[in-house]
Amino acid sequence: MATHVKRAYKYRFYPTDAQAAELSRTFGCVRKVYNPALQARTEAWVLRQERINYSATSAMLTAWKKTEELAYLGDVSSVPLQQALRHLQTAFTHFFGKRAKYPRFKSKKKSRKSAEYTTSAFRFRDGKLTLAKMAEPLDIVWSRPLPEGAQPSTVTVSRDAAGRWFVSMLVEDQTVKPLPAAGAAVGVDAGLDHLLTLSTGEKVANPRHERRDRARLARAQRELSRKVKGSANRAKARLKVARIHTRIADRRRDGLHKLTTRLVRENQTIVIEDLTVRNLLKNGKLARAISDASWTELRSMLEYKAQWYGREVIAVDRWFPSSKLCSNCGTLQSTMPLHVRTWTCDCGTTHDRDVNAAKNLLAAGLAVSACGAGARPQRSTPDGQLAVKQETQRATAGTSRL
Repeated sequence: MATHVKRAYKYRFYPTDAQAAELSRTFGCVRKVYNPALQARTEAWVLRQERINYSATSAMLTAWKKTEELAYLGDVSSVPLQQALRHLQTAFTHFFGKRAKYPRFKSKKKSRKSAEYTTSAFRFRDGKLTLAKMAEPLDIVWSRPLPEGAQPSTVTVSRDAAGRWFVSMLVEDQTVKPLPAAGAAVGVDAGLDHLLTLSTGEKVANPRHERRDRARLARAQRELSRKVKGSANRAKARLKVARIHTRIADRRRDGLHKLTTRLVRENQTIVIEDLTVRNLLKNGKLARAISDASWTELRSMLEYKAQWYGREVIAVDRWFPSSKLCSNCGTLQSTMPLHVRTWTCDCGTTHDRDVNAAKNLLAAGLAVSACGAGARPQRSTPDGQLAVKQETQRATAGTSRL
C-alpha cells in the first residue's frame, strides 16, 4: 500500500446547552447556504446555459452576509458554510459525470443535520476537540482510541433523528496495512432464509433485525399517528419511533461489520453476485426482508475492507445462472423455481440450492480473475440463451434467486 488509508473514527458526544444551540444554528445556516446556491446554479443553467462553479457561489455567500436578511450567516463559523458549497460542487461533478442524479434541496425536517469543519476551524490538543465559535471542548465518549499520533484533517459533527450527537474525525490510519496473503477463496451467495451461504457449505443465519422489533415499531407508529401535528406530544412520539429505527440500524450495521471483517481476514479472494437490489425491491412481498438484509451495505463493506487489507472482491455477472448450473458436471437445468431448495442433477449429484450457487460463483469468479478484469462467463448454448431470458424475467418480476 503506497499511501496510508484515510479513515473516519466516529464518536458520540454530549454537548452543553450553549454548544447544542451553536451547532443547531450552524446546521440551519449550512442548509440556508446550500439551497440558494443550488437554486442559483439551476437557474443559471436553465435560463442562460451557464455553469456556475464553486468560486462563483463562494462570492455569492460573501454578498449574502452583507445583506440585512442574511446577516446572521456571519454569526456562525464560515468553514462549514464553505464546505457546504464544496459539497454542492462535488454533487454537480458527479451529476455531469453521470455517476449520480441531479442534486436535491435540503429539507429542514428530513435532511441529515451535519456540519463539516476543516483544520482552520477546530483545535485538537491532548485528546480534546474544540470547534470554532466555542469556548469549551466537546464532551466526547472515546469508545476506542484514535491511531497513535493521528491528527484529524476534517471533523464532521452530526445529529441523528433520535437526537444523538456524533463527531466523525478523518485521520490517516497507519495501522491499516495489507494482511498476510491467504490462499483461501470463497464464493458468497446472498439470500433471505440465510443471510449468506458460502461455497465451503457454511450458512450464516439471517438475524432479521427489523422483524425482531416490528411489533414495538408498529405500536410506536400508531401512537405517533394519534398525536396532534405540531404538539409537544407528537415530537416525543416521533422521537420514540426514531429511537427504534436507530436501534435496528445499529444492530444491523454491527453484525455486518463483524461478518465482513471475518470474511476479509480469512480469504484472499471473495466472489459475490452483482445483484440489482433496486430492482429486487420492486417485489412488494419481499421488499421489507430484502431491505432488512442490507445486501448493498454488505457489499460496500466487503469492497472497502478488501481494498484496505490487500484482498480481492469479484462481482460475477448477475445473469450467470448459478442456481441452475451443476457445480459437479456443468449441466444447466432449464428451470429452477424459487421453492426448490434441493435438487438432483442427471449425474446423480444432489445439491443444496444455495451451496451449489456459491460454488458456481466461486468458479466463475476465479475464471474472471484468470481471464482479466471485465471478463464474464459466456453462455453460447441454446440452454444458456434460455437461462438468460428466464433470469431476466425473474429479475424484472422481483423474484430473482434469493
